[in-house]
Amino acid sequence: MQKHPLTEQLIEAQLEFLDAEFVQPENIQQEFLSFYLWFRKQTLQDIWSFEQINHLLQKQILDTPASSFLIEQIAEHIRFALVHPVNETTRIADVIPVLTIDKIAQYVAAKSGHRQRLIKTVVNNPAFSAMITQLIQHSIQDYLDNSVMVKHVPGVSRFMKMGKSVLESVTDSSLDNTIAHYLQKNIIKLSQMSENVLNQHFNDEKLYQFQATLWHKIKDMPLSVLKNYIEVQDLPQTVSMGHEIWEHMRQSDYLKKQLHDGIHTWYVRNQARSFDLILRDINIDEALIQNELQKLLQPVIQQMINQGYLRDRARYYLEKFYYSERLQTLLNSQT
Repeated sequence: MQKHPLTEQLIEAQLEFLDAEFVQPENIQQEFLSFYLWFRKQTLQDIWSFEQINHLLQKQILDTPASSFLIEQIAEHIRFALVHPVNETTRIADVIPVLTIDKIAQYVAAKSGHRQRLIKTVVNNPAFSAMITQLIQHSIQDYLDNSVMVKHVPGVSRFMKMGKSVLESVTDSSLDNTIAHYLQKNIIKLSQMSENVLNQHFNDEKLYQFQATLWHKIKDMPLSVLKNYIEVQDLPQTVSMGHEIWEHMRQSDYLKKQLHDGIHTWYVRNQARSFDLILRDINIDEALIQNELQKLLQPVIQQMINQGYLRDRARYYLEKFYYSERLQTLLNSQT
């Protein structure tokens, strides 16, 4: 491209003008605020469609796998939080408000209907029945073999063995099998008894008191006690297993449908609202723009100016403009 002296002078004059304007911080602040004042009045549907937002989030959240570096960083940050020295001097009560704990305790205790349904589901599970059966069998056998009376009262041991022998001869089965048969026949009754006992033990008042007692036991413990329940050295492995679950879920039709419908519901609810209201929902308002975000972004813009980036970009577009055929024809006609 052939350079023309007049065109170059015009370009340089405009670049010097822009440099002089943007070197002043108040001008940057005013431009940033002016853009926000314009942007806040636009509605969501005027700027972006549902399809655009859905495509972006589907691509970035579900279609893009997490990098190995990100997984390592997650594990490292969790490890850092767990081993931080401040955990030794910070009590659980220092980071969890007692009033909130009390509200949670009252809320959980008041959900008697949910709790009773959960207990019914648990006690009617075959695994629970098997556990109760084995527990009763072992308890009876342990009593027969190791009770204090058998060990210390003369003749009782021989009497117990004789009774066991008589029972086995009458039932034509071992004591263990006899007990197991009885329990199997009566497992429904045992489950109902277990359900009643659990409901009595975990009524609203007792459950609330249990939670309150538990809180008073742990509230003064240091946060470092968490290391007793989380294997810090295993974090790379446990975080990796969590990542494997996410990798499977993000590729499932279930999560794709959930994300699609969730975005659509949000979009329909907000499409006619201005960005001023939408941003306010996430605590971004004009005061935050002026006092915080502007301070964060201003050094970025200032660095772009200092390094000549904005000048280079401005020159690129000014050259395209001034060396366009139409403007060159106009300049030549004037000269």
